[in-house]
Amino acid sequence: MLSTLRNALKVEDVRKKILFTLMMFLVFRIGAHIPVPNINLDTIKQLTESAKLLGFFDLISGGAFKNFSIFAMSITPYINASIIIQLLTVIVPRLEELAKEDRKKIVEYTRYLTVILAFIQAIGISFGFKQALVNTSAGSIALVALTLTAGTACLMWIGELITEKGIGNGISLIIFAGIVSRIPAGTVYLFDYAKGGGIHILHILGFLVIALISIVATIAINEGQRRIPVQYAKRVVGRKVYGGQSTHIPIKVNSAGVIPVIFAMSILMFPGTIASWFPSNSAAVWISTHLTFDNLVYNIFYAILIIFFTYFYSAITFNPVDVADNIKKNGGFIPGLRPGRPTAEYITKIMSRITLFGALFLAIIAILPTLLTSFTGLQIYFGGTSLLIVVGVALDTMKQLESNMLMRSYEGFMK
Repeated sequence: MLSTLRNALKVEDVRKKILFTLMMFLVFRIGAHIPVPNINLDTIKQLTESAKLLGFFDLISGGAFKNFSIFAMSITPYINASIIIQLLTVIVPRLEELAKEDRKKIVEYTRYLTVILAFIQAIGISFGFKQALVNTSAGSIALVALTLTAGTACLMWIGELITEKGIGNGISLIIFAGIVSRIPAGTVYLFDYAKGGGIHILHILGFLVIALISIVATIAINEGQRRIPVQYAKRVVGRKVYGGQSTHIPIKVNSAGVIPVIFAMSILMFPGTIASWFPSNSAAVWISTHLTFDNLVYNIFYAILIIFFTYFYSAITFNPVDVADNIKKNGGFIPGLRPGRPTAEYITKIMSRITLFGALFLAIIAILPTLLTSFTGLQIYFGGTSLLIVVGVALDTMKQLESNMLMRSYEGFMK
């Protein structure tokens, strides 16, 4: 990994992309410290420390929420918009056709929906933190909501710029940068807590061992794959013989990456925002009480959503019927199976089994902080979800960096 990065810095084009990405990170971190006008930051910090879900939300936003900065809502409205649009492309035939023919139009719809959802969420936050407002007039609330919405729109633009001109997926890297920026503060808190006698040193060592095992397991699952052998028949064209080689179809254990975790996390944060609009409503009170990251109900929903989105995203990105048809058209077959429908059914069966294993792994790692908190009593915000995102995004970014380097090698060879 380090050698790849070192070699990448020697190539001018790749170096420019890396520097551009780092520059966008700097803009993100500066924005995370620009406060929204008309807000009492001391009150916000007290509310963030007392509410566990808000503490986790602050981790994802890279401390922007505790500062109540222009980037306080992070990129979650964009993620929610992406989920809705992807679901609609499966349900609405017109959108499904549009996704295949004109991808730019789908991106445009996602942007519009992001702004709408961001404004709704911003109004919810403004009402929910009304006690932190210096001025509680309608104009003041509207100003806070519009500032937060503009901040999310700016983050979405930064993410798209990173994807286009930098290295890696911009949206994922923004979340990655937010989480990583909180690691030093979390480490200091952990050792201060231990010094004060709040936790035994063995608990910290146990936590570090579990974290190390989780990192190794996450890398192994992300890199793991099942290879289905494919044999191509020989074809004689004139005096030449074509085909006859053997290859394989790689089916990844975790083909969806960290997308299911990010999607599930964003969806579970949204009801809490809406509930803050109605503090006296019994349903809203139930949501605010139970949808906190250390609650059993929250973790059950969280695990179910992760499993659902793992299957959903895998189904969107990998179609066994199309793969079977392509194998058949090119004169290939899986040993022991007929080309066409039997091949598609076999691939579907293999994919379902592997996806289930990957989905269960993601769900277990994601709810790991709750288990550790219940045993040690330590509030660990940097837990399974953060670990999956950080490791997953780092691996994907390094793979993209390697592919960029490989393309440069081919270009040099062609010249």
